[in-house]
Amino acid sequence: MCGRVTVRTSPAQLVAELELAGARATLERERFNLCPTQLLPVVPNDGARLLDVFRWGLIPSWAKEASIGNKLINARGETVAEKPSFRSALKRRRCLVVVDGWYEWKQSTKPKTPYFFHHRDGKPLALAGLWEEWTAPDTGEVLRTCTIITTGPNALMAPIHDRMPVILSPEGQSVWLRPEPQEASVLLPLLVPAAEAPLDVYEVARGVNSPANDGPECVARIAA
Repeated sequence: MCGRVTVRTSPAQLVAELELAGARATLERERFNLCPTQLLPVVPNDGARLLDVFRWGLIPSWAKEASIGNKLINARGETVAEKPSFRSALKRRRCLVVVDGWYEWKQSTKPKTPYFFHHRDGKPLALAGLWEEWTAPDTGEVLRTCTIITTGPNALMAPIHDRMPVILSPEGQSVWLRPEPQEASVLLPLLVPAAEAPLDVYEVARGVNSPANDGPECVARIAA
C-alpha cells in the first residue's frame, strides 16, 4: 500500500526534472504528509506533458458517489488490467504521480513503526498512476481523480512492507504517457519493483501517523 507521500520539490523543479512543457496547476505549498482525498501533482497522458493536480482516490466515471474514491487510493499492478474500476483507465487514462518520497509502516512492531522512503539524491519520483474524470450527478461538479499503482517489494522495501509504489524509469514514463490507448501487454511489464540502489529508507517519528502533522518534523531521521 502507498497511503502517505511527500511533495517538497518546487513545481519549477518538477517541470525541469521531468522535462515537462510547463504546469497547468500546482500545489500551493510543500507537503510533508500528504494524504488520500487531498490534491496530488500528476502528469496526465493527454499529450501536453503538463504538471497538474488531481484528487487522490480514483472515482470511476460510472460511480454514483464520490466516496468510492476513498477505497481506491491504490491499484494492484497484478490485477489492474482486470478490475472494472481500473481496466478502462489503464488502457486510456494513465498519469505520472509526482512525489519525492513516501511513508510505510513496519507491521511487525507494536505500535507500527513509520519509515520514510526517498531517492538518495532527493530527486522526484514518477509513480505509475491512473486518472479519471467524474461528474457529480447532483451538482454537476467535475472532479479529476487519480490512484497510485503498487507492486511487490524490492529488497529495500521487503523488511518493512509487502507492497510498494511502481516507480517508472524515464523510458517507462514515455510509454506510460502515450496518449493513444495501449494494450495491457505493453503496460504490465512496466509494473515491477524499482531497483534498490537509488533509494534510501530511514525511521521517522510516529507523529506522521496523524494527518494533522504536515511539517518538516515528519521527515526528520531518527538516529539508529
